[in-house]
Amino acid sequence: MQLGDILKASAVKTISSCTSKKRLFHDLGELAEASYGISASSVIEALMDRENLGPTGVGQGIALPHARMAEAKSVFGLFLRLEKPLDFDAVDRQPVDLVFALIAPEDAGVEHLKALALVSRTLRNTSVCAKLRANQDPNTLHTILTAVESTQAA
Repeated sequence: MQLGDILKASAVKTISSCTSKKRLFHDLGELAEASYGISASSVIEALMDRENLGPTGVGQGIALPHARMAEAKSVFGLFLRLEKPLDFDAVDRQPVDLVFALIAPEDAGVEHLKALALVSRTLRNTSVCAKLRANQDPNTLHTILTAVESTQAA
């Protein structure tokens, strides 16, 4: 599995201002509906339900919200770069500016975990994060995210 398999270029966006987690989940829901045809309200509800179990801010300005949904036919990703970092109750108490959300079918088991591990590994790379933070163009951000695997494979 590679990020290019689960992240469409249309599912990458820069947001200038986001005032709350709830607003962020709305933005993710709208992006999911526009890019993958999945109901925005279903995505919002699934992400909020998962977040209520415990925050998905993993530290270093990164959040990995994720959820399983009956409506999802395969694992897919959404990426938001926030120009103004948002308090996300992250483990290191730092605000979040890079958000990679994963949505998976309810029965995705191993595939969901592999996707989560891949995203986590990619965003632990400090040079990848620096490039993401230095760019605003969604196409450039998508290229940065999906180019990682081709350089690691070589």
